Amino acid sequence: AQLVESGGDSAQPGGSLTLSCQASGFSLDAYTVGWFRQAPGKEREGVSCIISDGSVTYTDSVKGRFTISRDSAKNTVYLQMNNLKVEDTAVYSCAADEVTCGLGPSAYRGQGTQVTVSS
Repeated sequence: AQLVESGGDSAQPGGSLTLSCQASGFSLDAYTVGWFRQAPGKEREGVSCIISDGSVTYTDSVKGRFTISRDSAKNTVYLQMNNLKVEDTAVYSCAADEVTCGLGPSAYRGQGTQVTVSS
């Protein structure tokens, strides 16, 4: 069982990117899935979470710009990122577990994907 992120790239401020978190070996439908990011020299922070009933949460700095969603058929959770800012530059990763949006010690975790926002 594993999670694989993709979609990281370079973008200009104001641009958009969509990250994907695809699971294999288990169904994401039964899990809470969190997106995290870690910028150089900073601690990892939670960006967004989606739980099994479809409820979502966002950290304040991305509200109104990022959207998390789930595609059950593709066993994938997406993070649509619009109006990107330089401060969104980070390695983004996803994690999944049953109740804590991927924060638990036994969560499945992906390897991360780099997002760089610069002009």
